[in-house]
Amino acid sequence: MPGTSESLKGRFETSPFFAHLGFKIETYEKDKVVLKLPVQQHLINTNGTVHGGVYATMLDNIMSMVVRNAIQEDIVTVNMNIHFLAPVEAGELFAEATILQQGYRIVTCEGEIYSNNQVVAKSSGTFKVKRST
Repeated sequence: MPGTSESLKGRFETSPFFAHLGFKIETYEKDKVVLKLPVQQHLINTNGTVHGGVYATMLDNIMSMVVRNAIQEDIVTVNMNIHFLAPVEAGELFAEATILQQGYRIVTCEGEIYSNNQVVAKSSGTFKVKRST
């Protein structure tokens, strides 16, 4: 179900999973998307830091938002690699992504999460475009 940038933004904002984790869209423009996540107790693991699965979810979301916003088509994640660089105990996480290569059916993207001006996780992902035609 492709759509405009605004309708795509709305699809994320009304996603129950997206809302449950506490994601907020800070910026949603043609050339820039920024995702914010306040660190809350339900995101903390047994080490007292944000769970790696939260990082993975945030990176998957930001990359897919950037890709969908650029191509205005639905996509599915085919592959994702993550580097966990630093733990976060409190504060806010921010994520941004950049498209590295865009083909007709496959798009490769890179994402970063940062907190207090420090990169805490990086990822690369491959996404398959679900063309409506």
